[in-house]
Amino acid sequence: MSNLLNPIADILTSETTYLNGALFAAFLAFAATGEWVAERAGTINISIEAMLLNGAFAALLGYNYSGSIIIGLITAVLGAMLVAGIQAEMSHRLFADQFVVGLTLNILVLGLSGFLNNQISPRATLAGRWDVPLLSEIPLVGTALFAQRWPFYLLYPLIPFSWWLVHRSRWGLEARSVGENPHAADLTGINVNKRRRQSIYYAGFTCGLGGAFILFAHVGRFENTIIGGRGFIALAAVIFGGWTLRGSILGCTIFAAALSFRLSIQGLGYNLNSELLQSLPFLLTIVVMAVFAKRVRAPAGLARPFIRHTK
Repeated sequence: MSNLLNPIADILTSETTYLNGALFAAFLAFAATGEWVAERAGTINISIEAMLLNGAFAALLGYNYSGSIIIGLITAVLGAMLVAGIQAEMSHRLFADQFVVGLTLNILVLGLSGFLNNQISPRATLAGRWDVPLLSEIPLVGTALFAQRWPFYLLYPLIPFSWWLVHRSRWGLEARSVGENPHAADLTGINVNKRRRQSIYYAGFTCGLGGAFILFAHVGRFENTIIGGRGFIALAAVIFGGWTLRGSILGCTIFAAALSFRLSIQGLGYNLNSELLQSLPFLLTIVVMAVFAKRVRAPAGLARPFIRHTK
């Protein structure tokens, strides 16, 4: 028993565990927050991977040509919203299958960003670290939550703003209505597909921030594998959370814990099967999808295209 408890104790008392966990959770939360808004409006963004990756690559180009992380942040948002625009217009104006569009965009951006990165060879950097006085000194979690590179702190206002947008604004009321009953919403004069397109643009906005975050606050260099399927983990976190924001953030935290566990146990020198550790977060994602997909209530109009019939 002690052979099992010792590694667990080492992992739980290591600041690196919490630091890695916070970085992974923040990245997933940037993506999941926008995805939650979009899914409440009845859309599923399979292109979330492409949004994140294009956001990271656009951030790279913005910084490479300007030398400014702020410019890189702006170009990241624009790059991700470009993908969001294609997804939105194809799915909710031309009524192409949103899953096919999303998968196509994921493959396209993966190949295109890798090709352009090899051709241009742009440079990136890490943003400066900001320590919050007193809070950064809290044992174990202080460094993880309050001594991070500054793009990390964009998440703190983003989460409450997204909650306010969906639950307290007129736009959010209309977006939720088109996600639950688009035909009834249409009868009240709401432009269903317009609200759905707007929700996808918002997902592009948050994914752009997530792409910039992973480049400037986590990795500091670009590879076309920088996202590595974690966009789908963020999507699974929304399902895990029962299409609530706090549940989605909790899901991000749990999935991030699995990612952090994989790195921490290797960093502490314990020998476990590397392939098993590599697949652990994705195995957890599959289990969560299987268990929770039927136990939580999705928006009634989720993934159902709306075509207005007129006489």
